[in-house]
Amino acid sequence: MLIFSILFLIVLMAIPSLKIKYPPILFQRISSIILIYAGAISLNALYIQSIGSGIGIYSGLFHVTFISQLLEIFIYIIGAAILIARPLPIYVTYPNLSIIVENSYKNSIEYCLLIMFSIIGASLLISSSNLISMYLSIELQSFAVYILSTIYTNSIFATSAGLKYFLLGSLASCFILLGSGLIYTFTGLINLESIYNLISVTVPLSSNITQAIALGFIFIFAGFLLKVAAAPLHNWAPDVYDDSPTIVTIWLTIMPKISILIFILEIFTQITSVSPILESLDTIGLNPISSLFLISSLFSLIIGTVVGITQIKIKRLLAYSTISHIGFILLALAINSKQSIDSFIFYIIQYTLTNLNTFLILLAIGYIIYSNILINKGSEKDIKYISELKGLFFSNPILSISLTICLLSMAGTPPLLGFFSKQFVLFSAIESGYYFMAISGILVSIVSASYYLRIIRILHTEIELNKSLNDETNTTVGINNIHSLLISSLTLLILFFVLKPSILLKSTQLLSLSLHSN
Repeated sequence: MLIFSILFLIVLMAIPSLKIKYPPILFQRISSIILIYAGAISLNALYIQSIGSGIGIYSGLFHVTFISQLLEIFIYIIGAAILIARPLPIYVTYPNLSIIVENSYKNSIEYCLLIMFSIIGASLLISSSNLISMYLSIELQSFAVYILSTIYTNSIFATSAGLKYFLLGSLASCFILLGSGLIYTFTGLINLESIYNLISVTVPLSSNITQAIALGFIFIFAGFLLKVAAAPLHNWAPDVYDDSPTIVTIWLTIMPKISILIFILEIFTQITSVSPILESLDTIGLNPISSLFLISSLFSLIIGTVVGITQIKIKRLLAYSTISHIGFILLALAINSKQSIDSFIFYIIQYTLTNLNTFLILLAIGYIIYSNILINKGSEKDIKYISELKGLFFSNPILSISLTICLLSMAGTPPLLGFFSKQFVLFSAIESGYYFMAISGILVSIVSASYYLRIIRILHTEIELNKSLNDETNTTVGINNIHSLLISSLTLLILFFVLKPSILLKSTQLLSLSLHSN
């Protein structure tokens, strides 16, 4: 479905008359409808009876399961939401006249193509059951994002951000390829299920093979941790997030991380079910793969919190906030119990919804504050510094309150959605005996609340120093209806989750039980 849609869009790119005749918004909406329709097809596939045990396709390169289909639907919906939130024509209302001003975000078809390529890579990665399909899927997703980071040449820092992302992403791919090569060298296998079976059979005869396989998986996981910006492999993320346009940063902070973290979960749960790989390398009371996740989790929690306090740029601060959230996710992964996997999946969903809403609000604020720059100069300016949000509550209280709710949710304030995600992770850590990590998580949550509260204070109590040109020219600027609907829906979900939590909680419990039963 998506492949044929991409071919269709490529044909449209080759017809200049269509690009002139039809507005860019048309291609954007067509792509969003395609993603929603693809999600509906995946939902319909859940009724296939044999999908419960999994269906191997393309000679075993991919393994479609109930879990992979549900997560694909989630990815398609989030991708459609991000795509439809791309900057649209800005509606400007003068006292006696309403006009539409086109923004300068060009390359509409190219943008839609790259988004769809990235989504294909993400959906294939979730279903991968082979070292080759794993590597090709992660590269398909990554290459699309590399180009996406540099597609907007009107941003003077976009090229620098794309180059940094490309170089460090290539380094991560080298780690993944090295780990895959080690596993193939010692086993002669590339199918993951066959590798798991071989470990359980050969470990009594040869511990060297098991150790080599474990080392290969450690390299693979290290490459994935670099791609999701987990500390201490996080240095690229703040620079890339800050230098990229906000509409690209939304994609960087959400979509690649969902697919990679879910794939790590699938591999790790399978590896830990094969006990010999843990026994052969267990020297300090913890298996080396869990130790890798725990160390990365601790570094992510500390660095994401401490360094984030000193930031004055909003997207750099959110980058370190993301690193801190990755620490909680890795902690739930390292514990590897039914309850922790449940909290792992719940945290990913919460992280996705909250970050998506936060960046959508920042986009809307940028449209409104710098609308006159758009109108008079024909160029966009993203919100870069926290100080640019001064006095926003007095000029636009709705967006300000929505952003406040998102920030409080990130800080883990009850009874918002973010509070329950952190509570579930910390409770599973205490229940499994990880007291030090639980205490670290609690302290980090308390300290990290300071920089969220700093933004809220600036929003609501600081005096607006520079009035917008809108006040001087007596004009009003509004965002489009779909953008407003997304912000309001996500804000209400974050705020009122406590009133009806059963749907989301039961879904995550079902996915957790399905993983453990496999």
